Amino acid sequence: MHFNFSDLKPIERYKLLSSTITPRPIAWVSTISETGERNAAPFSFFNVFGEEPPVVGFSINDRTPGDRKDTGRNVRATGEFVVNLVDEDRLQAMNATATEYGPGIDEFSASGLTSSPSLSIGAPRIVESPVSFECKLMQIVELGPYRSLILGLVQVMHIRDDLLIDPERFYVDTEKMRIVGRMQGNGYIISDDIFDVARLLP
Repeated sequence: MHFNFSDLKPIERYKLLSSTITPRPIAWVSTISETGERNAAPFSFFNVFGEEPPVVGFSINDRTPGDRKDTGRNVRATGEFVVNLVDEDRLQAMNATATEYGPGIDEFSASGLTSSPSLSIGAPRIVESPVSFECKLMQIVELGPYRSLILGLVQVMHIRDDLLIDPERFYVDTEKMRIVGRMQGNGYIISDDIFDVARLLP
């Protein structure tokens, strides 16, 4: 069977894309508004796109054209954000921040999260997250009337000390992180069943 995407509605394309391109890492994005209000929200259309320069990106689907979500408004206003990763122990807190709170609601307080000042930007990071990337806005790509891709230049990376095998050689204990990935619908997966496959020589 095949699907011609030009014949499908956006929600139908979303169902097919989000249920097959899995697992997807989750960008748990923390921002701050121009008036100092904290915000945290998860986005599973997310990945890393380069190391020189170091770029991460996530995609926001707005409610309606012109009705920006808090994260999108804050990034546009301040040019800053933090991408925090989600581990198994933070899954419920992440899910709480996915609630459609109205403007002015502090997701840190609502979900019991702790914020900490960043080192290079004004947006706070989530202390409970095992890994956080402080980012400055690089570019916003408008993908359509509802969706935009936000690309950020990583300034500083925070990682929990016990997740480093050898800091001088930049070796991370990836399996110990137990990072959560998004599947389809309300499904998630934990990245702990890791195995090696030797690269073939020509």
